[in-house]
Amino acid sequence: MKRIMCAAMAAGLVVVPVLAGGAAHAQDFTEGWINLFDGETLFGLQPLGDTTWEAGGGALSCTGGIGGWIATTGQWGDFELTLKVRVAAKQTTAVVVRAPLSGHFSENGSVVIPIVGPESGNDWQEVAITAEGNTVSAKVNGQDVAVAAPGNAVGHIGILYQGAQVEASAIKLRPLAMAAIFNGTDLTGWNIIPERKSVFTVEDGAIRIKNGNGQIETDGLYQNFVLQLEIFSNGDHLNSGVFFRGPKGVFWKGYESQVRNEWKDDDRSAPVDFGTGGLYGIQPARKVVSSDREWFYKTVLCNGNHFAVWINGYAVSDFLDMRAPVDDSNAKAGFVGAAGTIHLQGHDPTTDLSFKNIRLQAYPSGE
Repeated sequence: MKRIMCAAMAAGLVVVPVLAGGAAHAQDFTEGWINLFDGETLFGLQPLGDTTWEAGGGALSCTGGIGGWIATTGQWGDFELTLKVRVAAKQTTAVVVRAPLSGHFSENGSVVIPIVGPESGNDWQEVAITAEGNTVSAKVNGQDVAVAAPGNAVGHIGILYQGAQVEASAIKLRPLAMAAIFNGTDLTGWNIIPERKSVFTVEDGAIRIKNGNGQIETDGLYQNFVLQLEIFSNGDHLNSGVFFRGPKGVFWKGYESQVRNEWKDDDRSAPVDFGTGGLYGIQPARKVVSSDREWFYKTVLCNGNHFAVWINGYAVSDFLDMRAPVDDSNAKAGFVGAAGTIHLQGHDPTTDLSFKNIRLQAYPSGE
């Protein structure tokens, strides 16, 4: 079991524990679901207040402290959320959504879904929450629970500790309100950087990139968002990337979410060249989940100075960028905060990759 005290979260730093155990893939990641808890570590989660949290054996638990909560490092807007919660008989906890990290839940616009332990004993309860626009609805064990209207468009998701031991497991989320930014038919809405070697075509509903280096980018600019897409690498250890916050028409700038399904020896937790889902030049993937010659699913969360990536529903990178801003949008050298394009990379003469079902939920601008 891994224990992390809230004091470790001083100054708002993101805790990134070492990967423990096997990948806890969402069985339904092909439908856009991701795991917010991997079943073994606190990766992507941050304890707050006076609490001690443990992770292991598929469960997240808090056994002591005066009071507090554990929150996702990322913020979420429109989504479906499912999880299991267990609290002692007649004791209380709560799931909170769209929550800021500061202030009290009664006054900061959070939505609070109360969970009361059943009189029959310490049983797991099924919780399902849907947040869409100005509406949040919730069910506990299939029964509707009254919740207040949300005060925030986006926010963290968390679980409260209120003096009684609380456990949670199977915490999964699917983003909603995802708009297609590639039509699956032609390259309308996308621009190719000229005088490069990559060849871009649309085949079987996917953008296919072959040959040498190059870049195809969205016509639109995006600052804060959730992005989901499917990727196929038609070769061994091919190199590519999904870039974001890049200046329009500028080659290979902004942040790069790496595409490279290669690892050292037989150890997927030892990625080569940052590994698929790593932030290239910044943070390697903690595990290479995907493999060549099969479709894999990437989710990118980009909000303010926080960036996180899931591959096949499993969180592989989580980074809070506290570096000084840079003027040339080179995210390898410093923080890039402005809106930019999303672009796909042709890397070298061996490039042969396909990208499809590219969709995005835009968050409110931070500017």
